[in-house]
Amino acid sequence: MITPLQVTARLRDPVTDDDHTRGPVDAPVTIVEYADFQCQFCGAAYPNLHELLRQRAETVQLVYRYFPIANVHPYAERAAETAEAAGVRGRFWEMHDWLYEHQDQLDPVHLSLGVEQLGLPPDEIAGEVDRRAHADRIRRDFAGGIRSGVNGTPTLFVNEVRHAGGYALPDLLAAVDAAANA
Repeated sequence: MITPLQVTARLRDPVTDDDHTRGPVDAPVTIVEYADFQCQFCGAAYPNLHELLRQRAETVQLVYRYFPIANVHPYAERAAETAEAAGVRGRFWEMHDWLYEHQDQLDPVHLSLGVEQLGLPPDEIAGEVDRRAHADRIRRDFAGGIRSGVNGTPTLFVNEVRHAGGYALPDLLAAVDAAANA
């Protein structure tokens, strides 16, 4: 008999070419992260995931999906829209990193400065964000997270199975090594 936990413990939406990915496409381990740029726990996981990719560069592909929890984090959706606007210009990961490294500066004024620091057109991006040009993409990721049982951030799936361990580097390394050797 399948329990509800088993049903929701797997990734429901497969990785596609539309996803934001880091690492080799043919890596033996794919981590899908559902995250919120304003979430302090996502901010704590960020350097560990960054280091994991460095230490297991040939083993891991990281996929980032938006899961802004707007009722708790008032700037999360705007940050996601900004990241997506940067992504349309081929600069998603640079914006992603800036957002996590400046989590205390996600208000519109600081976001605009961050966009400018990355050499992106602040007025164009602000216009896209204001008219919610990328909202469908963010909603699609969010809905996929809901289908996969995501109920908080960060939530990781390692080779399509929900990661039940912690986000400390040793936990992530152990999960990746186990998945690579499975």
